[in-house]
Amino acid sequence: MDKDLLKPTEAQLKARRKRNIALAIALAVFVVVVYIGSLAKIGPGLFDRAM
Repeated sequence: MDKDLLKPTEAQLKARRKRNIALAIALAVFVVVVYIGSLAKIGPGLFDRAM
């Protein structure tokens, strides 16, 4: 098989990097939203518990 077919072009590498950054940001936002939602659902009872 020709090695040139397997090597991505510079434009493809840039597009892949941008897509990976966008996915990382989306995942981070999702984690923050779930965390804040969990804290909101627990509410003030979070600090009233015995440790």
